[in-house]
Amino acid sequence: MRRVFLAGVLLLLPLAVTAFVVGWSVSFIYGFVGPGTVVGRFLTSLGLGFSSSSLAAYLIGILMVVALIYLLGLIAIVLQERLQDALDRVMRRIPLIGTVYDLSRRFVSMVDRKDADGLKSMSPVWCFFGGGRDGAAVLALLTSHEPVMVGEARYLGVLVPTAPVPIGGGLIYVPEDWVSDAEIGMDQLMSIYVSMGVTPPKAITAQASRAPSAASDS
Repeated sequence: MRRVFLAGVLLLLPLAVTAFVVGWSVSFIYGFVGPGTVVGRFLTSLGLGFSSSSLAAYLIGILMVVALIYLLGLIAIVLQERLQDALDRVMRRIPLIGTVYDLSRRFVSMVDRKDADGLKSMSPVWCFFGGGRDGAAVLALLTSHEPVMVGEARYLGVLVPTAPVPIGGGLIYVPEDWVSDAEIGMDQLMSIYVSMGVTPPKAITAQASRAPSAASDS
């Protein structure tokens, strides 16, 4: 009976994980653009000129925004590089907002396979807390190969993503010798966190290389 029950659990587990991720995503989006939010009220105001019903106006507002995004997509395909460069220059000049925009662009670049340059500044790494292989191993993103000096010690910034939504997490500065190359692609790192560890990473080899900056300095 245990064996049959376990087989049923293993069969339903991928569906349950998928349902959880989709449900969480829908809940998050609804909390951001739902009718009662600031964005939702803005969408409703867009559609009020076409319908007196608040629900119908809200749906019309969504359709208008979707149509606008589609139109911008058509323009971006034709003038992609010029439009993106102009937008980047304008947004990055705005104090504080420019920093947030730059960070958002980096995350978008990570999931955009066509943007190879966006991946050069970040790479998947293993971070061994405590320094030794008997400590906790965390799969993270190396934010920059340039070390930060804390006193006389060299530290590297690593971003530990959150599961199942990896476009977020905690930024931690750790000693340089705690970091080793993960030898996996960005797609695999994303799939590991989205699956909440159900998709396992590659086994850590006994002679895993250190972070690129540390290896070049040594």
